[in-house]
Amino acid sequence: MRPLQISADTAIKLSEALGVPIEQLMHMPQHILLQKLAELAKPDTNSSPEPKSAHADTKDPL
Repeated sequence: MRPLQISADTAIKLSEALGVPIEQLMHMPQHILLQKLAELAKPDTNSSPEPKSAHADTKDPL
């Protein structure tokens, strides 16, 4: 297995985000890295507030 083909800057950022040593990251199988990135991105999508409907807060003047 060959190391991932990513730049040093990308490796450092991924290492910090995933909490794994750079050496381990560089030899991590690509499908495992993609799975970890998906898990990392998943909480971000759930924590964002859902937009409210413009009609939900308006009252009917009748």
